[in-house]
Amino acid sequence: MNRNKVLKLKDPPNGIVDQVINAGIMAGLGFFTTLAALSIAQIKVDPWACLAVAGISAGLQFFVSLATQRGLYKKPEQQ
Repeated sequence: MNRNKVLKLKDPPNGIVDQVINAGIMAGLGFFTTLAALSIAQIKVDPWACLAVAGISAGLQFFVSLATQRGLYKKPEQQ
């Protein structure tokens, strides 16, 4: 176990379980920050629409975070 990789969420001690937990935490953060942003911007729409938007944001954040941790997405190398 490489300590540097663990701190960057690349090689957690419990493997996929920890990666899913980390992705869930990031998804929750995305969900609540989206709701907060809608509230701060005073966007007045149906509450169910706000929850749908936040849910989409959370889903995207979950899968992007999981793909990044699993090494499926790599930053393009700068030239």
